[in-house]
Amino acid sequence: MSHALTALPLRAARWSATHPWRAILGWLALVAVAIGLAATVPTQETTAADYRVGESGRADALIEEADLADPDAEHVLITAAGGGALDRTAAGAAATALQERLGATSGVASISPPQWSGSGTAALVTIELEDGHDDIAPLASATESVQRDHAGLELRQSGDLSLDEAIGDRVADDLASAEVTSVPITLVLMLLAFGALIAAGLPVLLAGTSVAVTIGLMAPLSHLLPTEPTVGSMVVLIGMAVGVDYSLFYLKREREERAAGRSTPDAIEIAAQTSGHSILVSGGAVIASLAALYMMGDPTFSSLATGAIVVVAVAVLGSITVLPALLATLGRWVDRPRVPLLWRLNARIGRGGISSRLLGPVMRHPLAALLASSLAVVALAVPALGMKTAHADLDTLPTDLPAVTTMKAISAEFPTEGASARVVVRSTGDEAGAERALDRLGDAALATGDFTGASEISTSADGRTSTLELGMDWSETDPRAAEAVRTLRADLAPAALEGIEGEHAVGGGVAEALDYDQDQRLALPLVIGTVLLLTMLMMYGAFRSVPIALLSTVLNLASVGVAFGVLALVFQHGWGSDALGIAAPGFVIHWIPLFVLVVLVGLSMDYHVFVVSRIREHVARGLPTRLAVERGIADTAGVVTSAAAVMVSVFSIFATLSMLEMKMMGVGLAAAILLDATLVRLVLLPAALVLLGERAWWPRHPRPAAGEPVAEPDPAYALSHR
Repeated sequence: MSHALTALPLRAARWSATHPWRAILGWLALVAVAIGLAATVPTQETTAADYRVGESGRADALIEEADLADPDAEHVLITAAGGGALDRTAAGAAATALQERLGATSGVASISPPQWSGSGTAALVTIELEDGHDDIAPLASATESVQRDHAGLELRQSGDLSLDEAIGDRVADDLASAEVTSVPITLVLMLLAFGALIAAGLPVLLAGTSVAVTIGLMAPLSHLLPTEPTVGSMVVLIGMAVGVDYSLFYLKREREERAAGRSTPDAIEIAAQTSGHSILVSGGAVIASLAALYMMGDPTFSSLATGAIVVVAVAVLGSITVLPALLATLGRWVDRPRVPLLWRLNARIGRGGISSRLLGPVMRHPLAALLASSLAVVALAVPALGMKTAHADLDTLPTDLPAVTTMKAISAEFPTEGASARVVVRSTGDEAGAERALDRLGDAALATGDFTGASEISTSADGRTSTLELGMDWSETDPRAAEAVRTLRADLAPAALEGIEGEHAVGGGVAEALDYDQDQRLALPLVIGTVLLLTMLMMYGAFRSVPIALLSTVLNLASVGVAFGVLALVFQHGWGSDALGIAAPGFVIHWIPLFVLVVLVGLSMDYHVFVVSRIREHVARGLPTRLAVERGIADTAGVVTSAAAVMVSVFSIFATLSMLEMKMMGVGLAAAILLDATLVRLVLLPAALVLLGERAWWPRHPRPAAGEPVAEPDPAYALSHR
């Protein structure tokens, strides 16, 4: 093992155990300072400009600079209360009343006369809002007031503000519910793992304080890198998962050594030298994986990476400093008060009791186990080869949100509101010539049949910037809309605007999706390669073994393949979607695969490092690899089971939430971690190591003669603390 990695947690544990109250008070001071920062430093959140990518991003910037951006709008859909034909006289009176009530409302720029649907069953009133107005309450109040006066009609409101508010509130409610649920579930799992209240509470307490510190630190950090509003909740869930795991590794080893007859100081020192080393390595692997997200250049991924990296680093710090101090202070009281039934159950099962039935056949027939488990992994991963990704749209939003159902009804009654592309020209010479060129472009676009409407040309106050909007009958997610925009960019716009001095760009919703997908396709292989390379290098640095580093990478790929395969099966092909209470959309939302990959690789390294470290300890003591694998797996099976149970439980909560993105993330991570902790780490890993034998440790075999005694406490230190 790396001497530096082993020495750091050992020195930290010795100091903390010698000065426990200093370490504890120091940690409490850190928590207090972080909470103070969160209360006093305003958080800088991301803005729409942070998400601009490619040509569509340039188009948005040009439109904003020229003050030509479309204002936010709200729509009121008027239909008959019982459905069927609409009474135009009553609907017109309701629309007039709505105009009167909203006319004096601040923030309203204009109100359109009612637009009648072709079927005659609906009318639509559009309310344009002043720039920067974001208060939906007066508009909703006016709609509700008119509704009360027209009982025979149904007035429903939706639009830019309504949808944003409804989605934001639902995401916040979902994540808050997940946060509240995760803590008691984690505490129950810790009680099952330890059978004692104090031992169960310590990991939850340290994880919770690590999250509190991180949320406090995110406030000043947001001024360097703006933060997504939902990152705080994601930090809570990731922080609880890794924070509990790290404390669990440390605490389990300390209790194990005390059960073997060691004194508390000796047990703390051994836990620091072994589990502390594993915590540093796995924490480094998680941070390395998350850091690769910065390569995407996406503010959502960058914000999430910052929060997750900070919470992992803080959890590592707490596990190797304040946890030893608490253990030294509590001594054997850490196993009090005991929960009688759970305590006896833990004692009866013992170390590795649950895994022995699975491990026995693997050790006797490693090749058969390796082949069978590999086939199972491949079978689960094969659907990932045909996985389709797409952007979230109206159809992926929860159907129980009134703003969503109303917007769907508006789209059904007024189907001309399809996708559009917006061409922006900033001229540095002949402004009139630029407008004529846009006229020609509109005619050429309509002649193709892909575009069904062209707007009036809008020109900025200084005359330098002009825009033309081209409509399509297809939705933004329709492949034909994407192809039409590609043709517009590659052929139509360059031909029509040839000779115009200045610059032009094609934007709009379809163009934004194309640019984002292109940007992600270019960055995704680089991110995947970086994640795998960094974790492989960290595994080599920790264990000085080429086969171990390569095997770790292969197992990570297997886990990622399973995650992607499960996502494709559930959300693309509909397997089990009924149990989730959803209709499978037929695709995976575009950002989910990358997020799942990075988080899964990082988190699964926690128990992978813990298991391999324990196996290496036995090899360093002189045991042959086969016996070291058997004992190492048996020693760590209970801890791995508990750690994986925490992660699976936390991420399974996401599958119960209403937002489809949250369901996808929860299903992918929970299924992959469950299979990773069982099939991959308890079958594939030991089978591969047994087949490799002593070659698994090439080029540096961890023999006792190499001068690396493992888990041997310093007699002088131990004697001074007995």
